[in-house]
Order: sequence, then C-alpha cells, then structure tokens
Amino acid sequence: MKIEWYPGHMAKARRQVADVIISFDVIIEVLDARLPVSSANPILGTLRRHKPCIKILNKSDLADPEITQAWVRFFDAQKDVRALPYDARDRGQVGFITKLCKQLAPKRAKPGFPLRAMVVGIPNVGKSTLINTLAGKKMARVGDRPAITTCHQQVDLRNGIMLSDTPGLLWPDMENQDVAYRLAASGAIGDSAIDYLEVALYAGDYLLRRYPEMLRERYGLNDLPETPTALVEAIGHKRGCLMAGGEIDMHRAAEAFIRELRGGKLGRISFEEPSEETLDSTDNS
Repeated sequence: MKIEWYPGHMAKARRQVADVIISFDVIIEVLDARLPVSSANPILGTLRRHKPCIKILNKSDLADPEITQAWVRFFDAQKDVRALPYDARDRGQVGFITKLCKQLAPKRAKPGFPLRAMVVGIPNVGKSTLINTLAGKKMARVGDRPAITTCHQQVDLRNGIMLSDTPGLLWPDMENQDVAYRLAASGAIGDSAIDYLEVALYAGDYLLRRYPEMLRERYGLNDLPETPTALVEAIGHKRGCLMAGGEIDMHRAAEAFIRELRGGKLGRISFEEPSEETLDSTDNS
C-alpha cells in the first residue's frame, strides 16, 4: 500500500507561508527529534532564505540522545540556524527559546518593534503544544491526531515577541515512501491513510537491525525473530492478540506494536541520523 496523505488545507497553508514569511524576523521550525529530516518542511529552506531559524527538536525524550546531539551539531553548523532539543514536559526550556529568538533578531523585541516569529511544523509534531507553553496558557488546539491546526493565528507573548501559528505542513509529494513510512511510524500521518501492518513491518525491520536489545527486553524475547513478520507474530502472542483457533491477529498486533513505539515504551529510538545516506534518501528535490 502506498501512503498518500495531503489534507486540502495544507495546500492553502503552503500558499499562506509563502505570502507572509517575508515579514517575519525568526522562523521556529518544530521537528520530531526521532526523524529531523523526514519531519522537516521541504519548502521552508527555500522560502526562508537567510532568515534566522531555530530548529526545535521536539520529543527529544523519545529519541536516542546521542543521535539527537549529533543532529544539534549538524544543524548548528549551518548558517543562520540554531538547534535545540526540546521536551514539552520541561517548561524551564521556554525561557531559553525566547532568549534565543532575541539573540537572533537583536534589533527587535523593543517598544514599538515587536519580534515577529513564525512557528511551522508538520502535523502532530507538537507545534501547538509549544505555542501554548510559550504563551503560558491554552492558545492553540492540541490533540494526539494529526492536522489539528487548520487556520492561521497570532499569539502575543507579552514579552516583545509576537508568534504566528500556521497549519501543519506535510510533504507536498509522498513519492519517497521511506519518508512516508517514517512519518507514519511516528504518528504524523492520519490513521486512515496507513496500514498498521505494513508500517509495523517497516519499523520492525529497522528496529531488528538498529535496536534489537530494546525489542528483546520490551517483549521478553529470548531469541529475536529473524524477520519483521515473525517479530509482529511474536508481539501478537505476547500481547494476546489472538483470533479463534489461537491464530495471531496480525493487524491488532501491529497496531499494539506501533502504539507502543510511538509512546516510547520500547525506549529512546531515532529513525534518522546525520549521514549522507539519510540526507540522500530524504531528498525530494
């Protein structure tokens, strides 16, 4: 099954960003720390040009910490870019974000000259949660399903900074199915557009190669299965996903596996690390 998901409002959002980005001083791009390239807005680099950009590596509490630090070094080496690992549960990081905005636009955030920051990110990456935390109150809708924000809104932080929220932007073209499956595994793509079993097989193949001990420990496996299909079957057996006659319900097992993966129950996992192979595999240009 080819994953294709592009809600209609996203085309409008892309036009909105292109129209207004020139008026902003700082771009705050919220990324998923587990897949910083696949969760990036593919058009943002072109649209922002040389405007300062803060890349918030959200959900860093779910990502492999060593790989996250490698991503920070990778992004900080880029011109006009700063990266910051972020855990939404740690409200102490909020002050650092606003301080960083002011460092990147030192002539703004003064009386009569508000610093205008645009917040962008793909669906379900935590953009609205970040805005609510920065504002100190609920300003943007939050949910555990993608595409919650569907219209443009502005938020005055009362500290010289004016935030502009934008609807979630996903890849305009899902031809790169590696990217699509990584996004699906992370929860960025609506459930109606994915087959849980196929996503579980993709994620299982990766975890068997990259994080086998996490699978062994989480599911109490003495011997690791040799294939992703056998892994899902083993998970189904461990989780009691059985049909009449004792046959494994593969779709229930796959859904249980993906939900545990998304929730960090297996451990801190990253699907991408800064390498030529990763950057080449996510190049949609």
